Amino acid sequence: MAELTRPGVAADEPARPAVEAPTRRLDVIGRRNIFFLISLVIIIPGIISMVMNGFQLGIDFAGGNEFFLTFQNNPTQKQVEAAVASEGVTPLVQQSGQGSFIIKTPQLDPTKFQSDLTKKVGPIDGTKSSYQQVGATIAGETVTAAALSIAVASGLILLYLAFRFRKVQGGWTAGFQFGGSALLALLHDVFLLCGIFSILGTVFKLHIGEIDSLFLTAVLTVVGFSVHDTIVVFDRIRENMIVSSRLTFEQVVNLSIMQTAARSIITSFTVVLVLLSLLLFGGDTLKGFALALLIGIVSGTYSSIFNATPLLVVWRRLQPVGR
Repeated sequence: MAELTRPGVAADEPARPAVEAPTRRLDVIGRRNIFFLISLVIIIPGIISMVMNGFQLGIDFAGGNEFFLTFQNNPTQKQVEAAVASEGVTPLVQQSGQGSFIIKTPQLDPTKFQSDLTKKVGPIDGTKSSYQQVGATIAGETVTAAALSIAVASGLILLYLAFRFRKVQGGWTAGFQFGGSALLALLHDVFLLCGIFSILGTVFKLHIGEIDSLFLTAVLTVVGFSVHDTIVVFDRIRENMIVSSRLTFEQVVNLSIMQTAARSIITSFTVVLVLLSLLLFGGDTLKGFALALLIGIVSGTYSSIFNATPLLVVWRRLQPVGR
């Protein structure tokens, strides 16, 4: 980026960079404590809920039965829910089509359960129905695999970013500052997403807040999206550090945020529109997945602009590595 001199200023007088005016209009770094506070206010209730209440676990994690049943007389969802509840089972019924339902229950006798539903609701079309059982062992393995996947992904992301930015002034130390800041922003998104679902599932008792394999898929997708968005900003910081040698690091960061913010917000907004459509008009089975992605995309966009870069500035102040 070429640096311009103001009219009437001697050539040997230090020139003020032409980017100072836009830097003042979007001073993210100067207001970083406000953005950190906003994140804490949103995340802390979720963390409290996770510690105190845990999660509403689906059968993928807690174990149980999942029935895909098609009734020949096309009952309503309320009729099926009432019949399931009369069996002494907390109803978790999702309609997947005309006369077709997904019913999730704790461990029980599947033959007796379907026989009782036939008497109370109507005949079941056996050719269009199925049943699967998830035991506690499989559920435990799923939980372990989920935690391991997130841990491994986080570690590899940290190493990759440290390698990617190692040529910035400061070498590997600077590289780990970039990678660590991105990782902290990523953890912000994961904790926020998990906290909101804990509140929805255990406090408000909403089925959409259930933790299942689709939720895990959404979390891992959000991890990738969040890091990708953060790398866009960090790459611009790296480029501007080379061509804007007279700017302070904070000025470079503010400039880089302003240059990439519109791109990040517009890209995320197009994804949000699709997810909102899926959440409002999609099938019940996908609403939890769509909500998780929606929360994660919005959080990831926010954290890449207002958390990751301010964290990088704070880290470099605590551990200076040069300009």
